[in-house]
Amino acid sequence: QVQLGESGGGLVQAGGSLRLSCAASGRTFSDYSMGYWRQAPGKEREFVAIRWSGGRTYYADSVKGRFTISGGNAKNTVYLQMNSLKPEDTAVYYCAATDSDPVPWVKDEYDYWGQGTQVTVSS
Repeated sequence: QVQLGESGGGLVQAGGSLRLSCAASGRTFSDYSMGYWRQAPGKEREFVAIRWSGGRTYYADSVKGRFTISGGNAKNTVYLQMNSLKPEDTAVYYCAATDSDPVPWVKDEYDYWGQGTQVTVSS
């Protein structure tokens, strides 16, 4: 089994920055594609960003140019740097992973999910 450990998040003013971290542990023999989704109160969970196992990245239009996903030195670790945050970015952010190459915006393509971390952006 694979577990995803998340950290980061918190409360920040509009225009500020936060960094989220996610590390896979357990039976992580493969290189994983890892990404982030988010869910605001009363809304569907939505795709944010992905870093495929080969290193290529892809972003939702709503965060393009403001968020950056990158790999860490440790295998199967990713970071989400969030800059120029807006109140509409407020949500619980979930790390997700799969050992395949997923269609990034299809939730069912991800096999493992983190517990979620709250990001709140005040205006």
